[in-house]
Amino acid sequence: MTHLSPQAQPKRQPLVIGLLNNMGDAALRTTEEQFRDLLGRAIASYDMELRLFSFPELIRSEAGAAYVAEHCQSIDTLWSSEVDALIVTGAEPRTPALPDEAYWPSLTRVVDWANECGIPTVWSCLAAHAAVLHLDGLERRRLGEKLSGVFRCRRVGDGSIATGLPASWHVPHSRLNALDANRLSDAGYEIVSYSDEAGVDTFVRRQHTLFVFFQGHPEYDSGALFREYRRDVGRFLAGAVEQYPEMPRHYFDRETARLLNAFRDRAQGERTPELLDEFPAVAMSDGRASPWRDVSLSLYRNWLARAVERRSPVAIAGSAADDLS
Repeated sequence: MTHLSPQAQPKRQPLVIGLLNNMGDAALRTTEEQFRDLLGRAIASYDMELRLFSFPELIRSEAGAAYVAEHCQSIDTLWSSEVDALIVTGAEPRTPALPDEAYWPSLTRVVDWANECGIPTVWSCLAAHAAVLHLDGLERRRLGEKLSGVFRCRRVGDGSIATGLPASWHVPHSRLNALDANRLSDAGYEIVSYSDEAGVDTFVRRQHTLFVFFQGHPEYDSGALFREYRRDVGRFLAGAVEQYPEMPRHYFDRETARLLNAFRDRAQGERTPELLDEFPAVAMSDGRASPWRDVSLSLYRNWLARAVERRSPVAIAGSAADDLS
């Protein structure tokens, strides 16, 4: 396809991406920033408009509810929003069974709407579990302990979403549940990447559109797992959970792990909420601490290329799909 020079290209409408952000209050803004940065880098040659949504049934603090009211559109406006692509995050579960969650009717409506309208959609973590349960009745299973860390995954699929990916890479995972690889394959899902430690990483479903499912978190910044670990330690110190959390695997260097283990030993003998103020500070801002970043950009660039293809030839100015290739 012939590329137009910058001077000759007609003005293009921005790619409109919906972010249905259902994370808890503590991670709400950070998740938005993570996706905004990732998407902006993935489609640097194309203007982007990010529209924010959230399920109204989620229980939030006064500050969290105020932020959603100010920055997020009502879920009812999603149906006529004309988004080109959609990302749906998970929400911290409050019931043992997903259909018992207060937001389940809203979530299943989003699944059906995106499928029927052909909206390329990313389903992240718990949202991935909920979507496959609704679409094909595939139940997730509870793990013996939280799966947290940075795990090596290998590419096992060769579809368009895997274009340009290396044979293996690392990606963060943070979850309490998992989906079975064989059951996914039997139901027609294509597994893109798999980890011997973490299980299924990325998988896709093609019917009316391309659905991409992440059990991991390629959008995470370098410090996300540390913040989650600190939060979980805080819950232990406050008496909200009885078990001290396991340290994220393959994430901290040896010296940091030593400091954190020493704090764990102290916390188990001095269990008070105030002790969290002495939790070891960890510097995770170095880009070398995010070895998953390049692959994350490729995954989202490949997915967004499908969104661009949905545009009419006039809207994409003939060359936008190539810009994302």
